[in-house]
Amino acid sequence: MEQAASGLEKIVTESVRRSPAQDAPALAWPLVCGSAVADRTRALEFAEGILRVEVADKGWRTELQALAPQYLAVLNRYTGNRVLRIEFVVRRA
Repeated sequence: MEQAASGLEKIVTESVRRSPAQDAPALAWPLVCGSAVADRTRALEFAEGILRVEVADKGWRTELQALAPQYLAVLNRYTGNRVLRIEFVVRRA
């Protein structure tokens, strides 16, 4: 089972890295954060090394900011070290 997971991660990583550089972080976001967080967030844009992610409210922003270093490490593993920072922005009403 571990070999299958490793193989799947390699396939996903290669697919993300083949995508246009400006799209790769947003494409990788749901993989990085997992389905529970992906269902409640949305990658908005990637520019100048910053991935902007929309969240529902300030509580979500606070929680995800605490996890940002972990997300950033995994994101860069998928995208090839292109992302410098993740910025969480609260969805406008």
